[in-house]
Amino acid sequence: MSEHSHYHDLLNDLNPQHRALRQMIPEVYRGFAEMSSGALTSGALDRKVKELIALAIGVVAGCDGCIASHSQGAARAGASKQEAAEAIGVSILMHGGPATIYGARAYDAFCEFADAGANATSGSAH
Repeated sequence: MSEHSHYHDLLNDLNPQHRALRQMIPEVYRGFAEMSSGALTSGALDRKVKELIALAIGVVAGCDGCIASHSQGAARAGASKQEAAEAIGVSILMHGGPATIYGARAYDAFCEFADAGANATSGSAH
C-alpha cells in the first residue's frame, strides 16, 4: 500500500458504519447493491467509463466516500490518471469552484488507488 492511504482508510472507517445500518435495513442495502451492480455493469459504456462518471458525480456532490469508492473502482477497472483527470475536469466545468476542491481530492484519491494497484502488480512480478 502507498505511504499515503487516506482514502483506503476512509473506506475502512466507513465499513463498520455501513455494517451497522445494513443490519437494520438489509432490504434497502440489497436493493442498492443490485442497482449498483446493474448500473456499473459493462454495456454500451464499459465499467471504467461508468466508474469515472460516478467519480465525477461524487466530486459534484462533495462526497468523500463516493470519491474514494469510485476512485478505487475506476482504478480497478483500468482507468488511467489522465482519464481520471479529464473526468474530474468535466465535473469542474459543470460545478465550478467547489469542484476544484473536491476534484483535487478526487484526483489524489484516484492516484492513491492507482498507485497501490500498480505497486501490487509490479510487486508480484518480481
